[in-house]
Amino acid sequence: MTEADDAEPADLPAEIRENVPTWDDEYFDRVSDRLMYSYDLERDHAVRGERFDLYGELRVRNQKQFFHPALSYADHETREHVFARRADRPTVADLEALVALGHDLADDWITADEEHYETKFTFVVVADDLPDEVASFVEGFRDRTLLKYGYYGHYEVNLAVVAPDDEAAVASEQADVVGAFALWGDVEREPEGFLSRFAKRFWT
Repeated sequence: MTEADDAEPADLPAEIRENVPTWDDEYFDRVSDRLMYSYDLERDHAVRGERFDLYGELRVRNQKQFFHPALSYADHETREHVFARRADRPTVADLEALVALGHDLADDWITADEEHYETKFTFVVVADDLPDEVASFVEGFRDRTLLKYGYYGHYEVNLAVVAPDDEAAVASEQADVVGAFALWGDVEREPEGFLSRFAKRFWT
């Protein structure tokens, strides 16, 4: 673990850090240090009979207003659900099963209405090895479903496979979160904005 990894969580207020779980698995614990800035995190998450070492949820609500917050319009909601677990040597069939799970969760979790804009279901497999056929499948994967012809937004299923020991990772086109799992590389952060600075001031 680098000195930078140790220092990053201290940037957040104690009230937020205390709600972040601790993993016995050092790799997932370090990944959580990167995800905690944007995602609500859980460990040992179970859903539809499947278990995941790490689960994260990102919620963003975009709102336009006319002079006053009470006069809002064009509200849109975006969410991302990230599921990560270990697998010694994943297969294409394993990934196809995760894609099917993503569609099942979309049926269960998405409220399709005018306020829904986008939901992402991203599955990350942490592997001992990255087989060529798996890398090829993930690189070419894209799964986007329009809800009511796009009137109720859309959802996407994304895939990523990471082999930390080999410092190798592959991700589908929209699986941006894979950068947090590539611990051997630096994740570039956007310059801190007004809302982030305001949140830190509010919590301290």
